[in-house]
Amino acid sequence: MSKEAKTQKKGTAFFDVLTCTQVQVYPFKESTSGKTKAMARVTINDQLQLTGLRVVDGVNGFFVSYPLDPNHKGEEYFSIYYPLHKELREHIEQCILEKFQEMVNK
Repeated sequence: MSKEAKTQKKGTAFFDVLTCTQVQVYPFKESTSGKTKAMARVTINDQLQLTGLRVVDGVNGFFVSYPLDPNHKGEEYFSIYYPLHKELREHIEQCILEKFQEMVNK
């Protein structure tokens, strides 16, 4: 692998090929939701679907939470899947939160 290709993998250019091609958000009714305000499903590049994502109202505002392993024993939470790089996490979160705001403001 060339030096340029390695740099692209670490930089933002690498993530230009991973895009949210479909975002579905299912807001909860306010009275029954608690901190979780919606569930979401994202399709990446029309090839991979991420389900079980949650829009959560946290101390610092809304954020996206990834599904937790229900069989994990212990005090720490263990996500089933998650983005490995900040740029991808931010892209997915931005797409979901934009769609969430759109759905809530209808």
